[in-house]
Amino acid sequence: MYKDGKIYIGLADGERVNMHLKMCNRHGLIAGASGTGKTITMKAMAESFSEAGVPVFLCDVKGDVSGLAVPGAQSEGMEKRIDKFGLRDCFQYQGYPVTFWDIYQEKGHPVRATISDMGPDILSRLMDLTPAQEGVLNIVFKIADDKGLILVDLKDLKAVLNYVSEHRKEYLTTYGNVTPQSIGGIIRALIPLENQGGELFFGEPDLDIFDWMRTDCTGKGMINILDSVKLVQNPKLYASFMLWMMAELFERLPEAGDPEKPRLVFFFDEAHMLFADAPKVLVQKIEQVVKLIRSKGVGIYFVTQSPGDIPDSVLAQLSNRVQHALRAYTPAEQKAVRVAAQSFRVNPAFKTEDVIMELGVGHALTSFLDEDGVPGMVQQTAIICPQSLMGPVEESTRKTLLAADGMAKYDEVKDPWTAYEVLTDLAAEEERKAALEAERAQLAKEREEFEKAKEKEALLAQKQKEKDAEAARKKKEKEEEAARKKKEKASERRQAQLERSLINTGVQVLKRGIFNTLFK
Repeated sequence: MYKDGKIYIGLADGERVNMHLKMCNRHGLIAGASGTGKTITMKAMAESFSEAGVPVFLCDVKGDVSGLAVPGAQSEGMEKRIDKFGLRDCFQYQGYPVTFWDIYQEKGHPVRATISDMGPDILSRLMDLTPAQEGVLNIVFKIADDKGLILVDLKDLKAVLNYVSEHRKEYLTTYGNVTPQSIGGIIRALIPLENQGGELFFGEPDLDIFDWMRTDCTGKGMINILDSVKLVQNPKLYASFMLWMMAELFERLPEAGDPEKPRLVFFFDEAHMLFADAPKVLVQKIEQVVKLIRSKGVGIYFVTQSPGDIPDSVLAQLSNRVQHALRAYTPAEQKAVRVAAQSFRVNPAFKTEDVIMELGVGHALTSFLDEDGVPGMVQQTAIICPQSLMGPVEESTRKTLLAADGMAKYDEVKDPWTAYEVLTDLAAEEERKAALEAERAQLAKEREEFEKAKEKEALLAQKQKEKDAEAARKKKEKEEEAARKKKEKASERRQAQLERSLINTGVQVLKRGIFNTLFK
């Protein structure tokens, strides 16, 4: 409940325990074992912030926070608590302005972010990349940025990864070595991310953070509830979403100095998931964002089982604290209790370490900053009851609220002209050019083969002509030789005839001479 710049948290020794609204951007912690009342405390605080006109974001990890949207149910127990906390004159069962969100798009408006907004650092953690793969992913983002390739969803990232892999030799001297093994490792890591809901989370329209910073017509701050029942089953996506959201707020919100009230308050339930197995560099980034986002007017409240779930460097930034009961059955749990007790300003009236283990449901140790920013002494506090429903809202009511909250613009996914389309067209153009070049090469080859065939045919014709000429020459020579021989033979015949004629003439002369001689 809210009044005169103070948020009423509960009673301690009959006195009201309040948070000063102007100190609520100093962040906070709500801790305690399961079933000790953390969710009730978170709901009561969210209601008070809403009444103060402060928008709220919170995660519904068990599915029972949605009751903030409708009035609570009257009961004997509730009536007793109203009287116990002195709320009879101001308490009324009421619902609060609520907008439902859901990354999986089942119980609320979609929450989307683009690959570019998420960035290589958060994506590397989300996909458990090795240092070498993380370095390659940074190179891929740099190349995409330099070439004007917009990364919106996972198909854009895959397209750019494949493009860089195919052209890695071209980028070696400009951006550094990109190995096929690293590219392959990143692409493999995208498969479980898709299965966890990354295909739904990455896309457009991406969330405009200012749509969470609204008030209704009565001035109450909008309570944005992210249905996280399914999301917390994928811890890396849940943690990466929370980290991205803090970074988005830090980057987009202007400096606010010390406002009279926060611009926005975030409650991150199951906050230990944000830090589980987180590398040192990531914890440092979270610490930096938590430290600096205060000046943007944003209050961040981590909800977890034990303060030990939060790194000391981050825990030191959480000034407003609510510690519900912790159980200590093991040495590790006993140590967690001591750590939790040591984080409070000592109250001489009791031993903090003992009280933490004795607290009942709905009771907590609290310490808040006073008006001057000084941590208050730890107090054993009975937490007030919420005015809204202590359970989940009916599905029909949820649907009615979804239809009337003005956020339907996020319900239909958009598929703009981004890296995937550009590179697909480029690949198609390259294929077309390759096909054209292949066609040209085939035509050139065919022309070359035709020219070679023509040359071969001409050569064969020339050889045939030469062969025919040689045959004709030989035939002529043969004919001439035959004619010569025939002529010689005829000459020889004539010679022989002449010789025979001469011989005959001589014989006749001889015979005549002999005859004349004998008969003379």
